[in-house]
Amino acid sequence: METSKKINLIYGRQIAIVGGGPGGLALARLLQLGGADVKVYERDINQKARVQGAIVDLHYHSGLKVLEAAGLMDAFKIRYMQGADSFRVVDERANILLDDFIPSGRYTFGDEHFRPEIDRGALRDILIDSLLPGTVVWDSQLINLTFSNGQWEMQFKNGTSASSDLVIGCEGYRSRIREYLTDIKSVYTGAAIIQGEIDDPKTACPEIYEIFNGGSLMAMGQEKMLTVQPRGDGGLTFYAASMYPENWEKTSGINFNNPEEVYAYLIHFYNGWHPAFHKLFKACSHFTYRPLNYHPLKLRWQTRSNIIILGDAAHLMPPNGEGVNLAMMDALDLSNCLTSGAYQNIEAALAAYEEMMFARTYPISEETVEGIKDFASPNNESIQKLIQLFGGDEKI
Repeated sequence: METSKKINLIYGRQIAIVGGGPGGLALARLLQLGGADVKVYERDINQKARVQGAIVDLHYHSGLKVLEAAGLMDAFKIRYMQGADSFRVVDERANILLDDFIPSGRYTFGDEHFRPEIDRGALRDILIDSLLPGTVVWDSQLINLTFSNGQWEMQFKNGTSASSDLVIGCEGYRSRIREYLTDIKSVYTGAAIIQGEIDDPKTACPEIYEIFNGGSLMAMGQEKMLTVQPRGDGGLTFYAASMYPENWEKTSGINFNNPEEVYAYLIHFYNGWHPAFHKLFKACSHFTYRPLNYHPLKLRWQTRSNIIILGDAAHLMPPNGEGVNLAMMDALDLSNCLTSGAYQNIEAALAAYEEMMFARTYPISEETVEGIKDFASPNNESIQKLIQLFGGDEKI
């Protein structure tokens, strides 16, 4: 009885990953372990070009699973932020509704309920350091992609170019690669966040620093939400969420490049909230307005044999704690499909990956979109629902 010969679908192929976030870098690591010739093209000028944002929690069945497959768990255990997985939920007067600091540490590695937090920059560094020298090509913002003579030709903003047999878009919700698979655009949820960064919260807003105590803080009031998260460098990131009309950034009359104008708006909008939150806003010198969009839940496209996307490029959804984990699982599934020898050609492998990806992300996206109003514009009933969801039974 003859057995089918396993085909190495990456042998002899030049693979280009566009975007150096957790999904793209995890994919590069996994493909290199399988012997792939891969480059990561990243728009940042260098590895330290910017703050990567707040912390991210990795989950047992996704992010941590991928790090294990990539041989990076030991590096992660050195860099993760112990205790940062704890949190508090408070009301607009800073009264504690749910306190998860007391039982913090009850879970550890190997427990499926453990969701250790790590600074996004630290996670990125772990993944970059695991790659072969020269894998990441910095200052490479893709501006044009054409297919010629059996290869993709990529042109970058800095004037350089490169060619590849397989292009994988991992560059987030503004993906240029997605345009070559579908013309469907993202949809506005009706909610948006105003994001702020504070480098020295211990001095600039000591009351908030004491309340969030190295973990995460969620403050809920009528029709508005405020989330505060630590950064690995000692700073913090906050997200002020509510429901806003589409294109409100342009119609509000607020210049988001002027911190004083944004501060004045937030003080008015959060009128009646504890003064500690007002000090938080005042301590911020840079704000960013972020509308929360999502890809249509039934989004699909015709599989192609030489171009594919993952993470937010493929299945954008509002923030729900799953984004990085889903992107990393996409990377694991895609690498397995390409290197396992289970498929006779690359198109079949890519089609199998897409089926796994959509089956995993559809129910999560649907639940997240349906619950966006409870998150961004809660009322008494939805606040109680969120308290119960996070594990408390306190009454408001």
